[in-house]
Amino acid sequence: MASCIGETPPGKISAQLRAAAWVTNESDLVTEQNSGALPTIGFVGLGNMGGPMCRRLVAAGYPVMAYDINPDALAAAAEAGAMAGESATACAAQADLFMTSLPRPDHVASVMTGSDGALAAMQPGSIWVDLTTNRKEFVAELAAQAPAGVHVVDSPVTGAVDGARQGKLTLFIGGDDDAVARAKVPLDHLGLVIECGELGHGNVVKLVTNQLWFIAAAAIGEGFATGMANGVDLGTLWYAIKESVGDSFVARHDAPSIFAGHYDPSFSLDLCLKDLGLVRELGENVSATLPMTAAAHGVFAEAAERYGKDVGELHVAKRIEDDANLSMRLEGDWTPHWEK
Repeated sequence: MASCIGETPPGKISAQLRAAAWVTNESDLVTEQNSGALPTIGFVGLGNMGGPMCRRLVAAGYPVMAYDINPDALAAAAEAGAMAGESATACAAQADLFMTSLPRPDHVASVMTGSDGALAAMQPGSIWVDLTTNRKEFVAELAAQAPAGVHVVDSPVTGAVDGARQGKLTLFIGGDDDAVARAKVPLDHLGLVIECGELGHGNVVKLVTNQLWFIAAAAIGEGFATGMANGVDLGTLWYAIKESVGDSFVARHDAPSIFAGHYDPSFSLDLCLKDLGLVRELGENVSATLPMTAAAHGVFAEAAERYGKDVGELHVAKRIEDDANLSMRLEGDWTPHWEK
């Protein structure tokens, strides 16, 4: 299998490579790529989102060492041109830029912490970019434990699997200006990078966007059911919603998963509840009640109790279908977004 590491020998990346100036704009990319001075990336977490992101970085010409506990996911990354790392720690030791894309904060802890963890293996001058939707205090805690000269930025992502595959994600990055500027160049290959401020603010912004998504996702089934119960054709209703003040990412991107009847298994109710828990923690800093957010949390929890935590996120709409004895199936070419 091909490797983008080229002639770099095993072991630590050379001091010369670490000292090389990183590119600062797209016009410099070709020169840097031809000179072999692109930063080496370590990438851990090759799931629904991480796998496509890793492959895009490989396709952009970066030398990538990847790792995942799932051997099939690791094999797919290697087939795309990444070098298969022996462990997350091995990837971190090799990397100028070390990226983690993991489902939960506790997974980040298991990868990064401890004397044999990935954070301790990182080299001076390197940057850890956490793409996980995480707890801002936990990211700051780990940053305080980083070896001298190691920088940390948080950059959670949104845009679903099709956004990851197509390089059309939105990334919310937080950290010090120098680390953000250096990390932003490769991240630009994944989509739009929005600078959010200090470390941890990337996660705050990401969770606010999820907060609004959860409310919209909880509501879309109610809107469909209200129209259908009063005699409106579902296709007509959907078209009207998209062409009016009712429009949203949920209406355009996610409603087809309801129409197809799979309810989007690429993101589980369990992960929704994880993020809603993190949103609730952020909401504790607000000197007011947040009833819409609390209501959304409640209906996602109810769907998980009824259908199981591992099913697709839009089972919040299936609950309404089942209770109202309605079918929200709609004929159409509903190619799953993770196949686009």
